[in-house]
Amino acid sequence: MNDIVEIARGDAGLIVSIPHTGTRIPPEIERDLVSPWLALKDTDWWVERLYDFAGEFNATVLRAVHSRTMIDVNRDPSGASLYPGQATTGLCPIETFDGEPLYKPDRAPDKFEIERRREFYFQPYHAALTREIVRLKERHPRIVLLDCHSIRSIIPRLFSGELPHMNIGTNAGASCDLGFAHVVQAVCDASGFSWVSNGRFKGGWVTRCHGRPALGVHAIQMELACRSYLDEPVPVVDEKNWPPPYDEARAERMRTTLRTLFKACLAFARRAG
Repeated sequence: MNDIVEIARGDAGLIVSIPHTGTRIPPEIERDLVSPWLALKDTDWWVERLYDFAGEFNATVLRAVHSRTMIDVNRDPSGASLYPGQATTGLCPIETFDGEPLYKPDRAPDKFEIERRREFYFQPYHAALTREIVRLKERHPRIVLLDCHSIRSIIPRLFSGELPHMNIGTNAGASCDLGFAHVVQAVCDASGFSWVSNGRFKGGWVTRCHGRPALGVHAIQMELACRSYLDEPVPVVDEKNWPPPYDEARAERMRTTLRTLFKACLAFARRAG
């Protein structure tokens, strides 16, 4: 399973999903792409390192090891857009966030290849996530699913202006308890970082599919603007400056905030009722 999804199991009522830091692309797919750099341009760079303290909280961590360019496990498996009327990338993206083509002419995946990728890469991630939810629900009356992401701060094709540092997504309140959403908002508010709830990013398929507050599974997506933890080149990125190296000192302020968020998640999970 670790060739599709890496799992580090804990026993606390917290699951950390990291679906977009994978960089693995098989040679048979890579040869159809315009360039390796473009294929990895929209990776959630260094998010797995940003959250590498999760084990200290006895949290369970799942991480997809393949690139989102192959198939995006945070999209609707039917291919339907999660943000109708807005620019986005699809289940098997054919362009970058900036609209650059990912595939050479006539080499984009057809419906048969998309189905193969859905079966081989997409379904195992969500099956593993479901198993971990079931396992932890046997131990806890409620659990928190934190879906962790990052994105460049300025992408005119996707949103206007500069994205807030912290972007909370709860599927417009459907994926978690309202009180828990307020707890998360309070952590963001106290951090000194800018934040918004259910703004441009309301939560992807992980949040929308697995968040079932009536059944004790409370899911939120945390989308971080890259400048909140990286020395982000703004507004232009190219092969010379992207991705920047991970800088522990630069990331420490956000890591401190995220540790506070973990404590709040676990306090909520332990609360009776």
